[in-house]
Amino acid sequence: MQKKKYTIDDLLGILATLRGENGCPWDRVQTHDSIKKCMIEESYEVIEALEAGDDKLFANELGDLLLQVAFHAQLASERGAFCFDDVVGEICQKLIDRHTHVFGADTASDQTDALATWEKNKKKEKGLATQAEIMRDIPHALPALIRAEKVGKKAADVGFDWPQVSGALERVREETDELAAAIASQDGQNIAEEIGDMLFSVVNVARFAQVNAEEALRHATDKFIARFGIVEQLAQQSGENLSKMTLDELETLWQQAKLQKKAEKL
Repeated sequence: MQKKKYTIDDLLGILATLRGENGCPWDRVQTHDSIKKCMIEESYEVIEALEAGDDKLFANELGDLLLQVAFHAQLASERGAFCFDDVVGEICQKLIDRHTHVFGADTASDQTDALATWEKNKKKEKGLATQAEIMRDIPHALPALIRAEKVGKKAADVGFDWPQVSGALERVREETDELAAAIASQDGQNIAEEIGDMLFSVVNVARFAQVNAEEALRHATDKFIARFGIVEQLAQQSGENLSKMTLDELETLWQQAKLQKKAEKL
């Protein structure tokens, strides 16, 4: 069945075969619910391939993501809900309806105007009458930092925001003090709430600084892993076992690792 070029019809046909009577045992038993997490995983793999700058891998991962869309459409078709053509129809109509500055009477001189028109049409399409409703419309399934950033931006759109980043920074300090008090009280529920408040405040600072909080935390985590790897190497070179070293000894290695990473950037 090898071909030099495949089309979307080929993909849909392959899926129908896999789901058919003589198809794949695994594919045949899948449901919307059983594969829903695959959509999230494949999306992240697409982003990772994009950031790696590998176009072949990027195309490959986009194919994996497209498979998830086609798979859900196949499942929906089998239960008589909708088919892949309906999915295509929905997005085509949405693009036309929301780009009234291209396909309608609105105008947009720059990307700010274009985005404002998109949001206006989205609000009308979904029947969102208040800013709170717009915030609630932001998917809960988003990573928490991304959702917090979007909610903060929606509040800022109607003027509910600090005039300067100093206000956002001061709120972080306030939330830090409140978290310390919660920890001192040993109230588990209050501690969790205050940690959430502090994280939300930090996201607002990132928004003011025009920094993507999700990417910033990802970078910080990668940096921690890289430095920890050096700490392990330094310990091994000294014949030490990390789990048996004191905190002061580990901190000394950590500072050495920081200096080593800085030197590598020079």
